[in-house]
Amino acid sequence: MADAPTYTDLAQGFTPAPEHSRDLRDAFGQFATGITVVTTTTAQGPIGMTVNSFASVSLDPALLLWCPGKFSSRYAAFTAGAPFAVHVLAADQEPIARQLAGDGYLFDGLDMALSPAGVPLIAGCLARFECVQHDLVDAGDHAIVIGRITRAHHEPGEPLLFVSGQYSRRDALSAAKDDD
Repeated sequence: MADAPTYTDLAQGFTPAPEHSRDLRDAFGQFATGITVVTTTTAQGPIGMTVNSFASVSLDPALLLWCPGKFSSRYAAFTAGAPFAVHVLAADQEPIARQLAGDGYLFDGLDMALSPAGVPLIAGCLARFECVQHDLVDAGDHAIVIGRITRAHHEPGEPLLFVSGQYSRRDALSAAKDDD
């Protein structure tokens, strides 16, 4: 039986610093996440943002979080305290993720309706959470938006995933694992 590894054996890597930001992004990218689109409405109209930094926080009260970058042109729209919705995208909704990753005001061709609060709700998502802002926490170059869920919806289906900087599906990840 082999000896147990020592810290020296496992201490490979780097110390996070600005010159290692690409390495840090690549390390985070090894964690497969789902893809969400967050929507709200501004004076200029509906706006959306593709986000993979999303998590459940609490069941009672029902809370979730997501993290917009402070340097995003859409940051102010999503941190002003307006109601918003988080949409968990299905595997066939990659075009929506790409569309709203680019121009957040480009809702052309999206199957959607407005909630009573005026928030764009995108059809066909695996889950949708309508929220009001519960808290906003400063977190370095991002903020943590904590939303109190006022209404939720879910349906079965295949999720759109993001891993190693690429959109993916569960079957593609399984095939890659089988190839190893």
